[in-house]
Amino acid sequence: MDIATRVWNHKWKIDPIVRSLIDTDFYKLLMCQSVFRNRRDTQVTFSLINRTQSVPLAKLIDEGELREQLDHIRSLSLSRGESTWLRGNTFYGKRQMFRPDFMEWFEGLRLPAYHLERVGDQYELTFEGNWPEVMMWEIPALAVLMELRGRAVLHDMARFELQVLYARAMTKLWEKVERLRTVPELRIADFGTRRRHSFLWQDWCVQAMLEGLGPRFVGTSNCLIAKNRDLEAIGTNAHELPMVYAALADGDAALARAPYDVLADWHEEHEGNLRMILPDTYGTEGFLKRAPDWLAGWTGIRIDSGDPATGAEVAIRWWQERGEDPRDKLIIFSDGLDEEKILELYAQFAGRVRISFGWGTLLTNDFRGLTPGDRLAPFSLVCKAVSADGRPTVKLSDNPNKAMGPAEEIERYKRVFDVGQQDAMEVVV
Repeated sequence: MDIATRVWNHKWKIDPIVRSLIDTDFYKLLMCQSVFRNRRDTQVTFSLINRTQSVPLAKLIDEGELREQLDHIRSLSLSRGESTWLRGNTFYGKRQMFRPDFMEWFEGLRLPAYHLERVGDQYELTFEGNWPEVMMWEIPALAVLMELRGRAVLHDMARFELQVLYARAMTKLWEKVERLRTVPELRIADFGTRRRHSFLWQDWCVQAMLEGLGPRFVGTSNCLIAKNRDLEAIGTNAHELPMVYAALADGDAALARAPYDVLADWHEEHEGNLRMILPDTYGTEGFLKRAPDWLAGWTGIRIDSGDPATGAEVAIRWWQERGEDPRDKLIIFSDGLDEEKILELYAQFAGRVRISFGWGTLLTNDFRGLTPGDRLAPFSLVCKAVSADGRPTVKLSDNPNKAMGPAEEIERYKRVFDVGQQDAMEVVV
């Protein structure tokens, strides 16, 4: 694939960024099935949040072009081949992971309407409706905005300039792969869909990882790439579930139970490596301290905010206190990783727990230092559930710079979940 030539040809009027409803993360489909089963009538609003205000998306991206891409996504439906793959493939060792009633619904899905307007130098983009429908907007909306921003920066580059840019980016990634291939027991997956440079670039990165790391590269979160490249689709669950369950809770006691209600529903549906705890939505230490004993029997924990080494140590102590052997447990690191941090964490925890890595933005969008003014550097863009049945959602995180929600609700959640002083960390991606 000559990516530079394809990018040059993006100057055609129509060039869809999102090609399929399964050009999304696998955990999104797993969560969608859970929501479809348990909370399908909940009315949820998702909203775009640009944490990096120095990137003026509305100045860089033409509104008409953005609408064309979003309208194209609304025209997509599941193809016969995609449906067959979801219905018949083995995921996490299980056939028919997706139930017939969910698949019948998904085969008829068209994404609902969106609301877009310019506010200063940013876009306000929201999606409202039944939770299973609007949640499927999150990943494609982010992918469109990230790629349109990249196209805007690349638009005025000549053909050879583009070729040199991509040659440098390929070299940069391959040097990372060469460092990682020195670790014989490495387990690493691509988690880079939501903030990728482009679909073509993510696909190239996945192929490079597969060739460079062989069986140490365990799969990709992107369902379309997993299908096309015959790879494992990787993913479990995300902060969205506890955020919405918590918003729906009546009173402080129900609020305190909400994160565990999420996992109780998940426990009924999944087993094995899909039983991964994501504990940081309202503070990892408090979550584990109050967790029911049956959660200690789950396969492992994903660490997605705060200092990852500190989070891993907290998890190890928790398992030990609950009578579990940490060496039998799995920790997945997934926040802001690059190869240096991956190697550092591997050296610190190998032999103490089973370790895996979900490598995201700095795998699929590391163009730092490759353009004047660093205009292609990745930035922090998210699309989050901001309300459920008219109630605001809240996320506290282990990094207060990732907290979101109305100030008075944040303070209430801190009180209910006994979240004390937190160390702020820079949100890179």
